[in-house]
Amino acid sequence: MAWTDLIHPKTTDELFLYRLSRLRSAAGRRVIRICEGEFGITRREWGILGLLAKHDGILSSQLAERAQLDRARTSRAVSGLVAKGLVLREARPGDRREVVLSLTEAGRAVNGAMFPRVAQINRELLSVLGESELAALDAALVRLQAQADAMAPGPDAPLANRRRGGRSPRRAS
Repeated sequence: MAWTDLIHPKTTDELFLYRLSRLRSAAGRRVIRICEGEFGITRREWGILGLLAKHDGILSSQLAERAQLDRARTSRAVSGLVAKGLVLREARPGDRREVVLSLTEAGRAVNGAMFPRVAQINRELLSVLGESELAALDAALVRLQAQADAMAPGPDAPLANRRRGGRSPRRAS
């Protein structure tokens, strides 16, 4: 495939986002097996654990933003982790609508056991690239993330309605 096919794709297989999705799916299968098979958590829950390991004591709304998930998905993942005894959810003093999240000792242990194994998968995947290729990939990912953030739909964009297979009208505020 020529680099121009990335810019002007003719088939789904040539779409950059499709290729990234296939890469994530193929490499992520091992991560999913570790998460689900050995630790009884989903990949999303493990992502939440990893974020809480770095940002312990964060508000649930801030966690949703960092995880780039809507609040409902974040809440479901957190509820699952709370039920498994891996995350502690405490109402913020003075405003019970805000919830502070932190890892339990068990949550720290799960994250501590999983992270080195997932980091090894990461190293194995990237082992086919040389040092200059890794530096170029990192720089490209930074630029692509900035572009994706700039392209993100604004608050007035129509919402998706997957049940109906299309868009739903935006509710008036």
